[in-house]
Amino acid sequence: MKVFKNFKEYSSQKSLALSLGMFDGVHLGHKSIIEELTKIGSKHNLDTAILTFWPHPRFVFNANEDLKLLNTLEEKQLLLEKYGIENLFLKEFDEEFRNLTGEEFIRQILIEKLNVKYLIIGYDHSFGKNRSGNFELLKKLSQELDFEVEQMEAINIHENNISSTKVRNALLAGNIVEANQMLGYPYSVSGTVVHGKKIGRTIGYPTANIETESIKLLPKKGAYIVEVFIKDQQYKGMLSVGTNPTVNGDKLTTEVYILDFNGDIYDEKITVKFRDFLHDEIKFEGLEKLIERLDEDKKLTEEFDF
Repeated sequence: MKVFKNFKEYSSQKSLALSLGMFDGVHLGHKSIIEELTKIGSKHNLDTAILTFWPHPRFVFNANEDLKLLNTLEEKQLLLEKYGIENLFLKEFDEEFRNLTGEEFIRQILIEKLNVKYLIIGYDHSFGKNRSGNFELLKKLSQELDFEVEQMEAINIHENNISSTKVRNALLAGNIVEANQMLGYPYSVSGTVVHGKKIGRTIGYPTANIETESIKLLPKKGAYIVEVFIKDQQYKGMLSVGTNPTVNGDKLTTEVYILDFNGDIYDEKITVKFRDFLHDEIKFEGLEKLIERLDEDKKLTEEFDF
């Protein structure tokens, strides 16, 4: 997959089948768009492309907003490439760009700069200044500018439309299974293993503290069954998102106890994939009660069908 951060870098003999949007999470709704793009590209001899924005436009509109995303940039790129996208345009949502009307965006960017011949948009997508660009405007301009446009229907799970917001809300409620169903893959978090307070090792449950990217959404505080990936090796794990209230902790941490593992992985990058929710964060009366619950959690993790 070729990645372009500036439209000036792009030049191709082939026209494009393109879709635009944030694609945060690259969930099943996004995947259906990509599958349609690939089909159209093959049928009409067009290269496939996604036009998205980085950083997220909401950071531009409200710099103080504490928005958390389902994907880091690296994760998003890997997913789009895995699903077969050939070109990725990462546009900065700068002042000039945010002032383009919907029609100016279609004419100046999609047609003049990118030579789009087939455009696919999601069921609720709008673009341009004051959201002046939509499916109706695209249909109106398509004949004059010689391109085709298609609007995809929403993908449903349990009679609910899939959206990035709904995936976020499911994760924040601890509904891991539901979030994973909407994504089409297990939600994951990656980061570097850093030194912690090392309390876990004193009670027989040494944990790896994961330092994650600040924009990455963490599920609600609590304990989870996870898969852990270290240098392409897979392990079962119990992960905690929380402040360790039993030992009067005050800093939010992400810690994972890795079953059947005792290696030194400080400064290593590891990935955890969330598979199920165990329980909310609990402040135990003492370490003995904490150990009892950890023993229960370990048994459930060992028995979990990965």
